[in-house]
Amino acid sequence: MVSWRTMRRTAIELPDDLYALLRREAERRGVTVSEIAREAVESCLGGRRRQLGAAGTGRSGRTDTSEKIEEMLSGGAVG
Repeated sequence: MVSWRTMRRTAIELPDDLYALLRREAERRGVTVSEIAREAVESCLGGRRRQLGAAGTGRSGRTDTSEKIEEMLSGGAVG
């Protein structure tokens, strides 16, 4: 969920079919129509990028992992 310090209210006009898609997606995800609209605008306009918090967590610093994976998994010497 997006949590900015300041939110601005705005109104937009959507065709009925697009609004229906927006509402269905919000219901499917269990979030508000506003949340889906914010995500769509952010995605389209390249707003604030979300980062994966776990990305790189398992990074070992090794460059030969793919070559030595069998040895590593079998408990062989890793050095």
